[in-house]
Amino acid sequence: MRELAARQTTGPAPVGVAILGATGSIGASTLDVIARHPAQFRVAALTAQTKVAELAALCVQHRPQLAVIGDPTREAALRAALVHAGLPTRVRSGVDGLLEAASCEGAAVVVAAIVGAAGLLPTIGAARCGKRLLLANKEAIVCAGSLLLDAVRSGGATLLPLDSEHNAIHQCLAGAASHAGVRRLILTASGGPFRACRDFSAVTPEQACAHPNWRMGRKISVDSATLMNKGLEVIEASWLFGFARAQIDVIVHPQSVVHSMVEFGDGSVLAQLGTPDMRTPIAYALGFPERIESGSERLDFLRMSALTFEEPDLTRFPCLGLAYRALEAGPTASIVLNASNELAVEAFLARRLPFTAIAAVIAEALSAPSPAAPGSVDEVLEIDALARRQAKWVIARLATAGAR
Repeated sequence: MRELAARQTTGPAPVGVAILGATGSIGASTLDVIARHPAQFRVAALTAQTKVAELAALCVQHRPQLAVIGDPTREAALRAALVHAGLPTRVRSGVDGLLEAASCEGAAVVVAAIVGAAGLLPTIGAARCGKRLLLANKEAIVCAGSLLLDAVRSGGATLLPLDSEHNAIHQCLAGAASHAGVRRLILTASGGPFRACRDFSAVTPEQACAHPNWRMGRKISVDSATLMNKGLEVIEASWLFGFARAQIDVIVHPQSVVHSMVEFGDGSVLAQLGTPDMRTPIAYALGFPERIESGSERLDFLRMSALTFEEPDLTRFPCLGLAYRALEAGPTASIVLNASNELAVEAFLARRLPFTAIAAVIAEALSAPSPAAPGSVDEVLEIDALARRQAKWVIARLATAGAR
């Protein structure tokens, strides 16, 4: 009787969560939400690419069973840091380590928050293992949408988007019996720091990373400034929800209160609103289908002066138009788009390219002859590697021309 009473008091064990990309902004927000619900969730695995000290500090705080550093040359440093802290946490590194974290037996939930194409293999690995996959790595579905969705189906996984826009659409569609009655998806964009800018010639990385509403990493902040982030989200929405380009619109909404909308055939429009805080979609995905506390600030309608909406300017922000073009051209073009954008943004952040050259690099990469659509992850990686070689050549040429 005493044993039965103890079981009834303790309740179910907390759900294990693996966070791929724990030292980034999504990782930090996820850990914050988890810490608010210690009886429901526990940290099972944490990964980072290069930040040994930051990852070690998170391990000390959250005590995962597995820690992975993406850069194999830093594995010894991470292991030494954890031994010094007296932690029994296992240490792994490289792609194999990331795959181990994604398939970790102690984690029923995997948060895929690795930035860029580097997150592709572990994200698909988590899907194949039947995890509840909380997707923040948009590049995985942009580059390998059909392969990721096939892995979700074959592995019996559950896929929930963490991007605030796709998470909002998921919430708006939750009560729909089917998608047959949907007229269009409406993704909202803040417009970034340069919404009213007319001259981009002197834009600096610091200015591009100073987002007016959201706190994000440097790469995604630049993507927001060019509107490429929204273009990638259009491609992602097409794969996630099964809608063609003609049914996906983008509207600039500077206040970032309406996170996205769904318009139905009867004229109804459902919108998801909230403060610009990534803990809201993370809490939704962690608790789904229940709602759990996120820690985000409540939306105060009485303090809002206005909600405004604008049409995106594709002349000033050509990256959005390039993403539309890639979606219509097919899966290979999306891989080229993503790879060339990653390298162009990296060159801009390193001050080797001006802000305006980001779109130029992508446009030239998309104009090159493309191989056939990939049928496997290896083929995706081959196309990605080819696109990166082409983009590097374009970047070097433009950087040399700019230095003259």
